Amino acid sequence: MGKFATKTGNDGQFYFNLKADNGQVILTSEGYTTSTARDNGIDSVKKNATDESRYEKLTSGNGKFYFNLKAGNGQVIGKSQMYETAASRDNGIDSVKTNAPGAGVSEE
Repeated sequence: MGKFATKTGNDGQFYFNLKADNGQVILTSEGYTTSTARDNGIDSVKKNATDESRYEKLTSGNGKFYFNLKAGNGQVIGKSQMYETAASRDNGIDSVKTNAPGAGVSEE
């Protein structure tokens, strides 16, 4: 099972990464101004991860594939890394669906 790794950035903001069992980052948050807001973001990922309609599948200007996970209000709560193929991106979405709902939280 995956985990949410939290950290405070050099900018003083609070972030999280969702990591798969193998340690690979599969979803990254935006910066939050408080740790409470970050924790709410983690809860939102857990809540929305299994809902296919919350994923926005995108292609970057350089032809790489990625996705955003959005909350019910349309706000982006996590972004993926860049993938070489659409199939790899879709596997990343499946990994979020599998790992996020029961993931623990640890400070890094």
